[in-house]
Amino acid sequence: MSDQEQEEVIAFLSRAASYGAPDGRVERIDTHGSLVFLHGARAYKLKRAVAYAALDYRRLDSRELACRAELRLNRRTAPDLYLEVRSINRGPDGALRFDGAGPVLDWVVVMRRFPQAALFDNLAVAGHLTDALVDRLGAKIARFHAGAELTPQFGGPEAVRLVIEENHRELCRYPELLDPAAVNALHRAALAALEAQAAELDRRRREGRVRRCHGDLRLANVCLLDGQPTPFDGIEFSDRLSCIDVLHDLAFLLLDLQHHGLDALATRLLQSYLAHAGEPEDCRPLPLFLSLRAATRSFTLACSAGRQRDPALSADKARQARSLLERAAACLRGDGLP
Repeated sequence: MSDQEQEEVIAFLSRAASYGAPDGRVERIDTHGSLVFLHGARAYKLKRAVAYAALDYRRLDSRELACRAELRLNRRTAPDLYLEVRSINRGPDGALRFDGAGPVLDWVVVMRRFPQAALFDNLAVAGHLTDALVDRLGAKIARFHAGAELTPQFGGPEAVRLVIEENHRELCRYPELLDPAAVNALHRAALAALEAQAAELDRRRREGRVRRCHGDLRLANVCLLDGQPTPFDGIEFSDRLSCIDVLHDLAFLLLDLQHHGLDALATRLLQSYLAHAGEPEDCRPLPLFLSLRAATRSFTLACSAGRQRDPALSADKARQARSLLERAAACLRGDGLP
């Protein structure tokens, strides 16, 4: 598929008439690997024809497979949110339409639309995250993990080592924002923590604690749907990123709550998760997993800071990146844990 053809698909999805409406507004949300078009009560998610380190959506068949995998995997936690996969075809008259008989130009995942205010990161900022919501979220994640597919071929100490090294490489790319001495100190501390936890991590892998998880379980990927906390937008494009220790999966949410200054809710989420877990959970690796998530978030924000045109927004993201780098080190010292 040419870039021009995907631009044609984007133009099609940007018009209200494409959805059978004579007029009306189509909103668009751009993400790293997708474009989401909002119209009426539905959201239509198009995979960008791009390639990054962890994904390659340049081929039409790869985008179809990714759409179908996204639908299948995310229905585990959000069956009422993920509706179907639809094709976009070129008709005999040259016009584009959904589910037509002509050649397929692209594929979209169709979802129920929800207000942005329902996202848990926005609820956190607004001060609307409650004990009850966090309790229900912890229980839901525990049940999800208990039923998730076992993936013992992934995880363990070597998988964690790969994350540590990847984090270090990425953090080193931003010496103007992130103190190189602090980055190198974090790398040494993470490797030392890994050595201390290696046997435990391997035991957890062998005993079924590495599963096909969500993979990107942060507040921005949880919404309030029909009154229920609903994780969505799990990773479908990389087994390495989604087939991880269940505590590594949970750690992103715990870190995110702490980053929003909601330490008490982070503690409550962990307590709810442990209370509803299918078996007793040993949390000794949790500080390492929290540190890994903080380091990953740090370099992501550092990258985002460099792309911002608004100086104030860039400065805020840089501040958050430095704060998360400090938190990554603090987690390994045992400071400020849930």
